[in-house]
Amino acid sequence: MSQPIQYSIVVPVYNEEEVIHETYRRLKEVMISTGEAYELLFVNDGSRDHTAEILKEYSQKDETVILLDFSRNFGHQIAITAGMDYSRGKAVVVIDADLQDPPELILDMIEKWKQGYDVVYAKRTKRKGETVFKKQTAKMFYRFLNSMTDIDIPLDTGDFRLLDRRVCDQMNNLQEKNRFVRGLVSWVGFKQIAVEYERDERLAGESKYPLKKMLKLSIDGITSFSYKPLKLASFAGVAFSGIGFIYLLVVLYLKLFTNSTITGWSSLIVAQLFFSGFTLFILGMIGEYIGRIYDESKHRPLYIVSDVYQKMPEKKRMYR
Repeated sequence: MSQPIQYSIVVPVYNEEEVIHETYRRLKEVMISTGEAYELLFVNDGSRDHTAEILKEYSQKDETVILLDFSRNFGHQIAITAGMDYSRGKAVVVIDADLQDPPELILDMIEKWKQGYDVVYAKRTKRKGETVFKKQTAKMFYRFLNSMTDIDIPLDTGDFRLLDRRVCDQMNNLQEKNRFVRGLVSWVGFKQIAVEYERDERLAGESKYPLKKMLKLSIDGITSFSYKPLKLASFAGVAFSGIGFIYLLVVLYLKLFTNSTITGWSSLIVAQLFFSGFTLFILGMIGEYIGRIYDESKHRPLYIVSDVYQKMPEKKRMYR
């Protein structure tokens, strides 16, 4: 009788053919050293290169490798979610395939887990190979997010972390569509601790989080865990209405009680454009929240797995 799975390593992949061989080698080396049963659960998020073919080969010759093949690209956060849905281990580790997060740190996470912690997250002390712009915008985002929500989301952390099975089960029960996994992990609570590390450069390939995707992730994080932007919009609306009323009184006073000519049409146009722009900004903010309500109301599955590849596989389809 085979051993029950102790560790599930969830690895979302998207166009990682240049690095996936080394990722597999290092993960195998780390997990073999534990001396316990494990599975490597790769989630192919609609890759357009040879990533899926490479992982299919591994899955046919290595019984610890499982490949979930999405029907199309559903996004990084959804790929993580699918991996957690399919995982069987008592502890679940989420790690990206680009090797910026060192697989060797998993051993430190396991040690903390065995000490009784339910969540062990990796905290970056240094980010190598990233532009000053990306470092500063990431730093600003996490601090802004913490100021906008009551949920304590650890600073300078990504999705690289270990989750106890009971935490993972709670995460799997959350059905929201626009997911921000690291925020959800903080939201469910439990006993959590950090392990620090220096983040390496990508071994090969390009970042899968360009500015456009980073902005979407930021919006998902803010709108999923905070409605303070709507409150700020209300406060700003009241403040600007008050300023406008005071200006109206000034204009009426000048008109009725002085001979001053009311000038400044250009400044009036500037003010009007400013207020119009602010109004459109508020409407856009409200639209983001309404759009998320619309997404939730459709009840579409988060993802569709077209095939599951495993040694002596029993193919199945899963919808969520």
